[in-house]
Amino acid sequence: MSINNIIVFTNQKGGVGKTTSALNIAAMLALHHKVLLIDLDPQGNATTGSGIEKNTISQSIYDVLLNNADINHTIIPIEKCGYDLLPSNRNLAGAEIELVDAPKREYKLKNSLMNIVNQYDYIIIDCPPSLSLLTLNALCAANKFIVPIQCEYYALEGLADLLSTVSLVQKSINPTLELLGLIRTMFDKRNNLAVEVSNELIKHFGDKLFKTCIPRNIRLAEAPSYGLPAVLLDKDASGSMAYKKLANEIRKKIGNT
Repeated sequence: MSINNIIVFTNQKGGVGKTTSALNIAAMLALHHKVLLIDLDPQGNATTGSGIEKNTISQSIYDVLLNNADINHTIIPIEKCGYDLLPSNRNLAGAEIELVDAPKREYKLKNSLMNIVNQYDYIIIDCPPSLSLLTLNALCAANKFIVPIQCEYYALEGLADLLSTVSLVQKSINPTLELLGLIRTMFDKRNNLAVEVSNELIKHFGDKLFKTCIPRNIRLAEAPSYGLPAVLLDKDASGSMAYKKLANEIRKKIGNT
């Protein structure tokens, strides 16, 4: 199984722009590559943000992980966004409990992807805002992860917890997993605290911190209501232009230009 370009977007803190980042990066990469976006969050925000009504889908990632549903029949081509989607809905909330006693529970997603991984140049996984069994499945299936982070007071504390968990995954389950980079999201350069935290991130992570900062931008907030990533809704918005630059950074870091 080749996992060169399976990238997890994760942060156990909610509201940091994780899903927004996954959606917009998936859409930008899909302009030049074959991309699958996996919604691994029971909230299903990446699903609705792709224009799919999550409560009416017949099958979701839940059925793939727990009911051995055929992943090829569960993936939905999202033509207007350019990528394919493995959708989610609230059924996935029960997966945490059901996975507890499942054999090789942390490998469920990895095993599900084995038959389709070579069909895509990139697989993007949007995780729930928690260090859960679902997140563990994502980290086990991937070889790279990206952390969207707000430059605020508690950001570094939460980041330490996440990196500690990843370290355990690297040692015991997935030694190929590596940090591709951290994204500073909802960044306001006029905010002194944001600048201070940003400087701390630069000091600690160096070139593991993406150069591109994602600004606070109303179009990024509005886009989900249109069922489109912001980069497709309004390509000239400041947030869209930032995600375009970030996508180029990601491609260059991976060496897939």
